[in-house]
Amino acid sequence: MDKQILIDNIDLVHTTEMGIDRIKRNLKLDTNDVVEYCKQKVLDKNCKIYRQGKNWYCEIEDMVITINAYSNTIITAHKIK
Repeated sequence: MDKQILIDNIDLVHTTEMGIDRIKRNLKLDTNDVVEYCKQKVLDKNCKIYRQGKNWYCEIEDMVITINAYSNTIITAHKIK
């Protein structure tokens, strides 16, 4: 799958209230704009984006951001151990 699809649709990326809490907790973020934080990470030229099944996985630095390919919802994000 072509990661350009995700990049072209970055404006559609969003998450739920529960998603915001989960991502903040998992990444220990101190920002209220979790979606914008994740979008910036996805757009970073060093981000490795690949698709498996219905999800996009965006690996950058020490984290993975999981985005549903159909709804463009950020499902979760977590640190890579």
